[in-house]
Amino acid sequence: MADQPEGEASPHLSIETELVLAGRDPQRFDGFVNVPIVRGSTVLSPTVADLEGHTGRYSYGRRGNPTVEGLETALTRIEGGAGVVLTPSGLSAVSVALLSVLEAGDHLLMVDSAYQPTRRVCDEVLRRAGVETTYYDPLVGADIAALIRPNTRAIYMETPGSQSFEMQDVPAIVAAAAERGLVTLIDNTWATPLFFRPHDFGVDISIQAGTKYISGHSDLNLGTISANARTYRRLRLTHGDLGITVAPEDAFLGARGLRTLAVRLARHQESALTVARWLSQRPEVLRVLHPALPEHPGHAIWQRDFKGASGLFSFILQPAPKAAVDAFLDSLDLFGLGYSWGGFESLAIPFDCSDYRSATSWEPGGPAVRLNIGLEDPADLIADLERGLAVLAAHSAAQDPLL
Repeated sequence: MADQPEGEASPHLSIETELVLAGRDPQRFDGFVNVPIVRGSTVLSPTVADLEGHTGRYSYGRRGNPTVEGLETALTRIEGGAGVVLTPSGLSAVSVALLSVLEAGDHLLMVDSAYQPTRRVCDEVLRRAGVETTYYDPLVGADIAALIRPNTRAIYMETPGSQSFEMQDVPAIVAAAAERGLVTLIDNTWATPLFFRPHDFGVDISIQAGTKYISGHSDLNLGTISANARTYRRLRLTHGDLGITVAPEDAFLGARGLRTLAVRLARHQESALTVARWLSQRPEVLRVLHPALPEHPGHAIWQRDFKGASGLFSFILQPAPKAAVDAFLDSLDLFGLGYSWGGFESLAIPFDCSDYRSATSWEPGGPAVRLNIGLEDPADLIADLERGLAVLAAHSAAQDPLL
């Protein structure tokens, strides 16, 4: 495949239109609308000169094929970077991105509210490779400059924070990093480039778990890494040197999900806000962690930098016994109990960040629950939650008659 896929979106087209057009070339495939699934490892060259000179569009299946290239090209247009590589999962995207910018002796600043498996990459994989990680408060903003050492190489962000939904001041952190020549990376799975485009804010590398909103159907594991011109070449080389490849069937499903991303996100956003506002009025709920709500501490940053909000948020219940919270979750009919999100179906999980935070403390004041709001009618979801909260109250009263 070409070293660097097309990256510039058409200036006169909206991103919604680009989602439909990008990465497709019907004339190349006899008029078929979608890039077909191309399976293969060996690619034949017509002559020795072509073989040794790599003159063909493709040289080996692991290095790319039309199906994979189609999704990479589409995502490059949407992200606005210099190029995109695909990986088999969101976590593998995190790993490849970090390995592409770090080496032995380097120091990494990692946000304390990051996705927990990302912390394991730092604490296990990077540590064994001789990279030291310091976790920082997600609310540090421009004060991150005080944490930068002579060997600091990169700063990693995730906004809003995984599960706890703190909003980071990305422009301030990027400015501090740029002043010292550091590389910046961000996990942008929650917002996707439709609601927040990291490269527009000067971020070097944008990571997504394509498993979530790009897929949209809970039937695919996929990671995407978008890099700017400064970091793309090393990212592509690291990706190739590690032998990372994505099955063409998975790339095909990722491209299919991408075409409907705008309409799905609009529905996720609307429904999630409806449910979040309802929960914020419930007496059983201490507070709702949704950046688009005016009462959220990071609302001003969200309003300044983001174009929308997706379907994932958390809420904190009033103090209640674990058995009562478990009964609440077990009683839900429309919310599945599952750890992923971004699909068409609604999900709920209990969570507790206190065990793995190191730069900050997690003291929510009550049990925490994360919701993925799917594509169901929000009125039905609210009715389901209302029944569940009645179960919560009944179990709490049974355990404490004074309640």
